[in-house]
Amino acid sequence: MAFAQQLARSSLPLTTTSPSVFTSPIRFRASSLPISANNKTTKFRNWVTNFNSKPLSFFLSGALSLGISLTGVGCSEAKVGVNKPELLPREFTSVIDVAGFLSDGQERRLAQEIADLEKDTGFKLRVLAQNYPETPGLAIKDFWQVDDRTIVFVADPTFGNILNFNVGASVDLDIPRSFWSRLAGKYGNIFYWKEKGEDASIEAAVVAISNCLREPVGPNNCSEVK
Repeated sequence: MAFAQQLARSSLPLTTTSPSVFTSPIRFRASSLPISANNKTTKFRNWVTNFNSKPLSFFLSGALSLGISLTGVGCSEAKVGVNKPELLPREFTSVIDVAGFLSDGQERRLAQEIADLEKDTGFKLRVLAQNYPETPGLAIKDFWQVDDRTIVFVADPTFGNILNFNVGASVDLDIPRSFWSRLAGKYGNIFYWKEKGEDASIEAAVVAISNCLREPVGPNNCSEVK
């Protein structure tokens, strides 16, 4: 039911490797399900296997805080999609903070880090700090020209874990999906950002993503959250 709710509130095509918005996402694996001759159980087992083995093409919600984990479905409350272009800045920026988590100096530093990363790697990192429902939502698609080489990082504490990621298909080919889960678990959990602040979580995540994307692609790239 949660999966259907997430799809129902989504509107921007992306391939996602987004971790669950929960600190400990609920995971389902086909191998852990009981064997049964029941036709419905067999179909469900097949669905889970396909879900885990293929990138999930779905739509980025207006809330931009997802309940779909890398290996299963996290339970979260469905939110209504939002489209508020009036909350977008007048000039282009890779960091949009409608929640007021960041200082002007922090925004500038993050924007510079992101610009350097894009110049060096070709990957586009975009940061949106929000408190649902105060978000530009779907309006960011055209504003940022989101494509397969884009990572949309949404900092929103609505669901507990403040770090949420929507990853383009080209990024997904180079970066292990487990990296996003580990990153969210380390810097996005409620204990971390409650103690150190939302801004600290955002800055730490951007640095970790930048370090990961700069590593040579291989069997062990991004094995650590630095």
